[in-house]
Amino acid sequence: MEFAKRLQPLQSNVFAEMDKAKAKALAAGRRLIDLSLGSADLPAPSHVVDAIAQSLYDHSTHGYLLFHGTQAFRQAAAQWYEQKFGIAVDPETEVLPLIGSQEGTAHLPLAVLNPGDFALLLDPGYPSHAGGVYLASGQIYPMPLRAENDFLPVFADIPAPVLAQARMMVLSYPHNPTSAIAPFSFFKEAVAFCQQHNLILVHDFPYVDLVFEEKEIGNSREIPNRKSLVPSILQADPEKTVSIEFFTLSKSYNMGGFRIGYAIGNPKLINALRQVKAAVDFNQYRGILNGAIAALVGPQDIVKTSVEKFRQRRDAFVNALHRIDWHVPIPKATMYVWAKLPEPWSQNSMEFCTQLVENTGVAISPGAGFGKFGEGYVRFALVHEPPILETAVNRIAEFL
Repeated sequence: MEFAKRLQPLQSNVFAEMDKAKAKALAAGRRLIDLSLGSADLPAPSHVVDAIAQSLYDHSTHGYLLFHGTQAFRQAAAQWYEQKFGIAVDPETEVLPLIGSQEGTAHLPLAVLNPGDFALLLDPGYPSHAGGVYLASGQIYPMPLRAENDFLPVFADIPAPVLAQARMMVLSYPHNPTSAIAPFSFFKEAVAFCQQHNLILVHDFPYVDLVFEEKEIGNSREIPNRKSLVPSILQADPEKTVSIEFFTLSKSYNMGGFRIGYAIGNPKLINALRQVKAAVDFNQYRGILNGAIAALVGPQDIVKTSVEKFRQRRDAFVNALHRIDWHVPIPKATMYVWAKLPEPWSQNSMEFCTQLVENTGVAISPGAGFGKFGEGYVRFALVHEPPILETAVNRIAEFL
């Protein structure tokens, strides 16, 4: 049996290797503390769950859901965005519901890339960004993210021959896995660069609310709205000339398992992605959209509560690492800690992670799983309460 060549770059998956190592640790009787997956352990808001539960008994929600039937959700998403960022959005032409934002980042390359076209991706970066390009038979140019550049790409370093074949650039700030944030000035630079080189600018924005700063990022006089601590790419491209942005309810509202997100942006890009989506699926279950509407238009206390919980976890975990002389910077956003590996593991993150879980039961993500320039780092997901996180650090100390 022969398979398509596009599957070949998808066969190497360090996270699958980590799953094997976790299974081996469990089989050996280890008590697992899994800090490898960014899946929040916090519950979805009760009013969201109630809205979904009530929908289950409404048989009109049980059928296929076509685009017109998503109108109320699209209106809620547009209203949420306008209130947060101060930019008008047309829910009919500039919003598209998604089965999680990952669906959008994975499927958009099918709409904009021809075989051989380049996509400019962050390295390290979220794996589905690369997966979508490979499925579209595109090529990837990795834009290195280095600590000395605040984990921001340097556009001037992209070779001219690559730019000549490039069709899209993917950014994502606050960033997974490095937890870096991007100032508004950087987004303005990115928009101008993409306009100059005729590139589609994609911004994956799952951590829009999971920010720990006490004040806005960037110059408040430059940005039209201050209800968000971090800027939207569309604030730097208010006419939506080249940009599309992906949102999810997974992080802000602890709804990862419900798989609901949306895209907002350039209407031509929204329509192109809608065409791909129409060939692949209908839409998410209407009851889940009803829950998502309740999340977007209802009380926002859950967002503040979740941010404060992750802030407490961040502080407890980073302080514990510092106590064992593993000094890491304090993350300004996301639910992750991005840590440079100590010697003798500085260039072997996979070996470190597999040995750590097999010997201690503590599972974390190897930096190499996020790209070539992630090697030398590991990512911790703060998905447990502080006492468990401190236990994990104690086990790490014994291992080291």
